[in-house]
Amino acid sequence: MNEHSLLGAGLGAIIGAILALTGAGGGILAVPLLVFGLGLSMVEAAPIGLLAVGLAASVGAILGLRQGIVRYRAAGFVAGIGILMAPLGLWLAHRLPNLPLALLFAVVLLYACGRILRKASLELKQGRPAPRPAFQPCVLNPAQGRLRWTLPCARALTFTGLLSGLLSGLLGVGGGFVIIPALSRYTNLDSKSIVATSLAVIALVSLGSVVTASLSGVMHWAVGAPFALGAVLGLVLGRQVASHLAGPRLQQLFAVTGICAALLLAGGALGLLPH
Repeated sequence: MNEHSLLGAGLGAIIGAILALTGAGGGILAVPLLVFGLGLSMVEAAPIGLLAVGLAASVGAILGLRQGIVRYRAAGFVAGIGILMAPLGLWLAHRLPNLPLALLFAVVLLYACGRILRKASLELKQGRPAPRPAFQPCVLNPAQGRLRWTLPCARALTFTGLLSGLLSGLLGVGGGFVIIPALSRYTNLDSKSIVATSLAVIALVSLGSVVTASLSGVMHWAVGAPFALGAVLGLVLGRQVASHLAGPRLQQLFAVTGICAALLLAGGALGLLPH
């Protein structure tokens, strides 16, 4: 393994650890790391980021399935719609110049990290997680332990799948920052089940997008393979210490890091940073 591959594996391990420590939204930092760390363009970095996030999320989803906390019907429904939407996002990504793509990614990253920062700050201030909405269209049937499928529930999960799939193909993000708030808003699942179900959706949508990118000939496997293997290793190691480190303070640190990455990405795209 050459120096470039080792660097890629190390950056991937960072992403895997972030996924383990912060939940399913941590993979949004994969693309900025690839752009800054390996000098890739947005279009080159997106499918590689998805490969790493998808493989790492698969490990987390399999572990969640073994624990019985993945809502696999909901995950399959959201992921199926996301997989159908991802090729549209990929098609758009290859028709947009790097500047608007980078700026759009920076805006999405700022939005996602702003939400995480606000939620973590409220949790620290109140001493407990923020209260969830009174009306939730997707609730568990206590007798069966499964979600009750109603029209409002299907509509909410459909929108979640559309948005996560589009962003997956367009920007190379797993979509955890969309899926986790949606499941928190629309369902009464506990936090562990939400994260595990989100990881299952991310795994399916990301790997579907990777297949599309590979068939289109835009996947750089020489960079992607070490990066993805590093992400899986980082996730496995990160899970060993997640219970000791995870919490609102860590969420705040992740959010501030993401905001800095978004500003750097936008500044680099606009030519405001020295080369």
